[in-house]
Amino acid sequence: MLAGQFIGPGRIELVDVPEPELPSAPTEPGNPGQIIFQPECTCLCGSDLPFFRGTDEWPIELGHSLHEMTGTVVATNGSRFKAGERVLCVPINQLGLWERFVIDETRAIPLDDRVSEEECMLAQPLGTAIFALKKLPNMIDRDVVVVGQGPMGQLFNMALSNMGARHIIGIDVLESRLAPSQQFGATETICNAETDPVEAVREILGGQLPEVVIECVGHYDQAMNLCIDLCAQAGRILCFGVPPETIEIRWRDLLIKNLTVHTSMNPDFQRDFPLAMRWIGEGRVNVKPLITHRFPLANIQEAFEVFRDKRDGAQKVLVEFPSWKK
Repeated sequence: MLAGQFIGPGRIELVDVPEPELPSAPTEPGNPGQIIFQPECTCLCGSDLPFFRGTDEWPIELGHSLHEMTGTVVATNGSRFKAGERVLCVPINQLGLWERFVIDETRAIPLDDRVSEEECMLAQPLGTAIFALKKLPNMIDRDVVVVGQGPMGQLFNMALSNMGARHIIGIDVLESRLAPSQQFGATETICNAETDPVEAVREILGGQLPEVVIECVGHYDQAMNLCIDLCAQAGRILCFGVPPETIEIRWRDLLIKNLTVHTSMNPDFQRDFPLAMRWIGEGRVNVKPLITHRFPLANIQEAFEVFRDKRDGAQKVLVEFPSWKK
């Protein structure tokens, strides 16, 4: 079978590896069973890009980097699933670029049969947004700015609209990323490559700044200092984008404004991902238009390049494994 291997910055290849073996059933009470999971429909995420670019912050291992995926339980030594069952699975440390791998059954949830599998797959990123938003107060009638209008920014737009926010202002340096924002729930958009975003937000909000600012950029282009400028006195910043290990933050300005900073990592498989799946299944959010590009696994190099370079309005870039039966 095949697995992914980064062979240098910006270069990935598929290599032959042995099939995984399912361990014996757990003997300790309370220990979860395990499954052999076969990914079939997957998507690239911004947190996969540091591995593609070549990071010196985390080890780059065989099997990096995928973690948004649906597929089949091939075998199990536990009781939660049966062989042949279709599930959403989230591998540990994004080590999901294998045709099959062993994982605890607690890291998978059933699919919702009311929608397509590719829509079910987006319950993973939506679940991370829901987990993050639970850290904030009630969103009804609140003004919010979402900095970064990539796939996660768009998912935050959808969730905030669903939660009753009054203004959802999407900000990005690329007009192509702002183009679909209002379709996904933003009430206004600002291109901060061309416009002073603070002044533009004040104009929208009648001279005021928003109570909540969500940072959805992260990585090399982190935007925390912009979020400090955009946030109202005593407001809140939700830092969602994964930053480099160290970044320069104007901490004194944050302190003077009495801002509260929330961070978010590791959603709950018992609550957050199942709730996201339910939102999608019930039609509370329409995630399907987020998928803009599709590639077979054999073309994963091109898939990463399109996603990295944001070509042709790329949002979610889907990778189809050979075993996927649409």
